[in-house]
This record gives sequence, C-alpha cells and structure tokens, in this order.
Amino acid sequence: MASISSKLSVIFLTAIAASFASHVPPRTEQFERADAIVSEWVADGRIPGAVLLVARDGRIVFEKAYGWAQVYEYDDGQYGASAAGEPRPTAIRRLADPRPMTTDTIFDLASVTKVMATTFAVMLLVDAGELDLDAPLATYLPDFRDNEATLARDPRGAGKGMITIRHLLTHRAGLDQWQPIYYDADNAEQAYDYIRDRPLGWPVGSGRHYSDLGFMLLGIVVDRVAGQPLEVFLEERLYGPLGLTTTGFRPSTQSDIPSPARPFAATSHGNPYEHRMVHDPGFGYLIEGDANAWNGWRRYTLAGGVNDGNAYHAFGGVAGHAGLFSTAADLQVLLQVVLNRGEYGARRYLSAETIDSFLTTTGDGQALGWQVPDGLPPDSFAHPGFTGTYVAGIPSANVGVILLTNRQNLGVDDDGQYPAIGELQRAVTQAVLDTSESTAEPGAPGYDSRPKKLSSAGVSPGATALRRASGLGARIPLNSSRWVSTMRRRASSSGSSDHSPRWDVPPNASPSLRGIM
Repeated sequence: MASISSKLSVIFLTAIAASFASHVPPRTEQFERADAIVSEWVADGRIPGAVLLVARDGRIVFEKAYGWAQVYEYDDGQYGASAAGEPRPTAIRRLADPRPMTTDTIFDLASVTKVMATTFAVMLLVDAGELDLDAPLATYLPDFRDNEATLARDPRGAGKGMITIRHLLTHRAGLDQWQPIYYDADNAEQAYDYIRDRPLGWPVGSGRHYSDLGFMLLGIVVDRVAGQPLEVFLEERLYGPLGLTTTGFRPSTQSDIPSPARPFAATSHGNPYEHRMVHDPGFGYLIEGDANAWNGWRRYTLAGGVNDGNAYHAFGGVAGHAGLFSTAADLQVLLQVVLNRGEYGARRYLSAETIDSFLTTTGDGQALGWQVPDGLPPDSFAHPGFTGTYVAGIPSANVGVILLTNRQNLGVDDDGQYPAIGELQRAVTQAVLDTSESTAEPGAPGYDSRPKKLSSAGVSPGATALRRASGLGARIPLNSSRWVSTMRRRASSSGSSDHSPRWDVPPNASPSLRGIM
C-alpha cells in the first residue's frame, strides 16, 4: 500500500474549512446527552480530546471534535516513574500552544486494527474460498506445529497442531496474551519464529484468553494466503475501492515537529506502560529473561508512529494486532460495510452469510474477531483500542458509534496506568441508543452528564495539570461540530436504502492487570 502521508497535506487543508462548517439539522436528546458526556470528560481534563461520530441508516448524523490533539510532549520521560512507581513532575511538559483536535485528526487505532484490518482481511479470504476457518493453522503455516525440541523444553507446547483460524479469531488458541517480542526480534520473520517456538499458555480451546499474539499470526496468515503483505491486500481489496483516504499503516515517519501534513492525535510519551510491564514483576506480568537486555525504548512523544511496541519494533509498523491509523469518517465507512451485511454503494464486498457468521457470538462476549458488548442489544458488536479508540455497531438500530480519544497523551498516573475510559465508551453508546437509566434532558433535574469521578490516585499528573493550567482556561474549548443530515461527500457513497475491554488475567498476573489492547 502506498504511504498515506503523501495524501495528508491536501486533505488537511481541505478539512480546515469543512470541519468548522455550520450544519443545523434537528438535534435529538440522545445526541445532546452523548455530546454532553464527552464534553464534560474533556472539560474536566480526564482526556485531552476526542472525536465522536454517530451514523444512523448509513448517514452521519453527528460528528464533533473536542479539546486537543496534543497537550503534552516528552520531557525527562516517565520510564523512571514506571520502574519505581513514583511520580516525576518533569516527566512530560505542556505545550505552549496545544494542537486542536479536528474531525479530520488521524488516530492510532491500536487493537481496533484487529477488526478494521485483520478481521476484514480474513473475511475477504474466507468469502473467496481461500481460507478455511476450521482448518489447522499449520495448513497455512506448515512449520507451526509441535516439535520435539520445544516439547522437551516445555511440554505446554503440546497441541499447536490443533489450533485453527477460528481459535485465533476467538482468542481460544491458548497463546500468550502478550510478550515483549522486540527483545528477541526486530523484523516480522524473527517475530514469527519467536511466537512459533513459544510454549502455549493454556490448552487449545480451553477458554477465551485475549491474545495479541494470535492476531499477529492472523496477519502473517493473510500475507501467506493472499501472496502479498497485509497492508497491500487491504488497500487493493477494501480501502482503495471504498475511497478511504486516511486509513493505512505506517502513515508517517516520526518527527518532533507537528505540521499540517501530520494531523495526528498524539499518544504516549515513549512506552512507559510496556516498560513497567517488563521491569516491574508486581505490575502484572512475569517476563522471562533479563529486563535490561534491551534498551531501545523510544524517548519522544508519539504522533504518527504506532504506539504498540511489538508492532513498531518487531513488525516495522504493520501487524495483525495493531498498527492501523484512520479517522472517524473512514471508520464509519468500514463499520457501515458490516452494518449493510457486506454492501456499500453499488458494490458488494462480502457476502451477507460471511458477515453474519463473523458476528455470531461464540460465548464469553466474543464473536469472530469482534467483541459482543454488555449492555447493548444482543446483535451489537464492538472493539476498543489501548490508545483510547472505540467502534461499535448496532444492526437492529442500524447505528454506528465511533469514539476516538487520545487518552495516553496525559501520561501514566502514579500507578503506571492511563485514564480508564470504559465508562465513557459505555455511557456515550447508551446515550446514543437512549438505553441508559436516566431520561432527564440536559440541564433538567436528575440529569448528570458527568461519570463518577476518579479518585485522586487514579488521575494522571497530566490530567491534573490540564485542568489547572491557566493557559487553557476553566473549560477546554470544543473545536468543531458537525450535525449532518446528508451523507458526507466521498468517493463512494453508502449503500444503505468495557463495552469494557474483555481482558483475561493470565496465571502469573496481578488481579489489576488489564493488558495491552
């Protein structure tokens, strides 16, 4: 796939006027409530910024940007804080001129890659008869099977020959949830060898254990079966034909200087969370080997470079579990393909039967690739991403919800955690569907748009400073709003006539572990 960075200058300049255009269709209570919830989170400094998009019946009916695309940049870094569990006041510094969020800001999607890239690619291959969900993984990766050397070292490796594509899609292959593969690999081939030679963490098919490694393997399977890299396959078969202009892998070479050609939402300041996962046994993971054997940690604020360490260091930015970048508007098109059961515009991309099979629950809140969220209609499907991204579809209402935040730019708190936003994702989606308990209108008695406050221990230093910074004022401004009654003009038009993350705690993890999405 051609780099998307070459397209961004023109897109950004064109978007400046569009993102601030005035649209005045009728407002509804649901949208006002969702808007109020996100506004309050940003105004309170719990997240730096966000983009919320709601589509109904194939049309974008609400789209708005909030707050800032970047407020903080790298200073001394948070690696020491993550290792010692102590705050460092100079770890990050506030920008003199924070970069505003717009509806055209491009986000690192993190694990939303699993559904908007890898699961789509698998569906395309299944639909074409080139991939069998129930075939052993070894059918496509012949050397991925039990071997005597591995079994002699650790008998938990037994059963790899039983792993199927379906097991990988449903996180039931028994693979490790996460490992710092970049300690042992600096390219995709070495990363595959590492995963292949790892013992299993659980018996194959014994239960759902959310695994980044499983989706890394799915990305490799797509490469092998399609005969071309994952990003090229998706660009030629899906993103290009759909007219997507901001969706792709490796969108930018890293730079410390923001520019109109790089309208990215900034994420983390290096990788302090992963650093602590490796260096602090009490944080949740027990990693084999010497934590000091590798020291390639990035020491700058990420904006246009993938946050996920394995995707960046081991896979060169293109992996089945993370690495995709996109905007809310492009994601709406992909979401609508699923809601339309495979159709968009005048073209069918996937059969309705394939879509239906991938959205069928397999238990434990899991479909094929997609998660089945609690608290929504039973046909709903969704997926979160560790950087603060979230997409959800509700077929029975023909509604799509996309909520993209840059929560990581606030930095980690004293416990090494980023702001928890599962509550925000649930509240917004329920407000759009009008399924929350409160029915009071904004401003009326009984209405409270603010989620339960975090304790002071759960608020990152960046969030506290963001609220208090006099340069930002008492409330963070809301940048651009768009109430849309007609389809956004695109190359292709719609053909429509934890929500919390579900993470398992591995046997060697602390109960507080929530993992990398």
